[in-house]
Amino acid sequence: MVPLKSEFDLKMMRKAGSILARIIKRLQQHITAGITTAYIDSLAQEFFSREGVVSAFKGYRGYPAHICTSVNEEIVHGIPSQRVLMEGDILSLDLGIKYEGYFSDAAVTLPIGSVGQQLEKLIEVTKKALFLGIRQARVGNQLSDVSSAIQNYVEGNGFSVVRQFVGHGIGKNLHEEPEVPNFVQHYQQDLMLTDGMVLAIEPMVNMGGWEAEILDNGWTAVTIDRLPSAHFEHTVAITEKGPEILTQGETEDAYA
Repeated sequence: MVPLKSEFDLKMMRKAGSILARIIKRLQQHITAGITTAYIDSLAQEFFSREGVVSAFKGYRGYPAHICTSVNEEIVHGIPSQRVLMEGDILSLDLGIKYEGYFSDAAVTLPIGSVGQQLEKLIEVTKKALFLGIRQARVGNQLSDVSSAIQNYVEGNGFSVVRQFVGHGIGKNLHEEPEVPNFVQHYQQDLMLTDGMVLAIEPMVNMGGWEAEILDNGWTAVTIDRLPSAHFEHTVAITEKGPEILTQGETEDAYA
């Protein structure tokens, strides 16, 4: 059963989303070659504390850090460490927070210095795929409309969509129904989108094949072929006015 949000719920989730967008913007200002992913995690912890929120990830099913930092071939759930970011790397930041009992979740992939043309394309295609998916998150559409918009654009640009990990509903819990795949699952019953649903839409896109495996740390997913991967995510409310991006920056239009 998909929980629907009240006006009060949405008000709180807008606040949570605004705080998270602000934190991500601050973090991006510190991302540069020569720093460690552990340092980025410590900065995130500091920003969470300043904003009066807590990490949604720290301790979740035993996850050991405040955020996820996935580098190059790491798709998702990269654990911050003493790994030093190098010129030419790409870094996916995945952050979630809890504010007054409500969650928000977002991700962005950043180039570290100058990267090659293919990596730039990978990042841009993944980002655009997210917004194409969000555009389909409308009352009366099917969940598969979101999935197919993402998959068709990604595959049309020569990349592949990760299948082992999907988006999700979000609200008073970090993960709620429904699952939000970034590819069309013809064997599953579709879902009509209705006013009051809130979804974390998050395409994960690989330069090579879509297959992934989990490293020995039990968390970090990497591409089987070790080619790079990118990840973008927004928390999105489905409303009668259209899809409302709750984790959009304050100067950006919230409606897709």
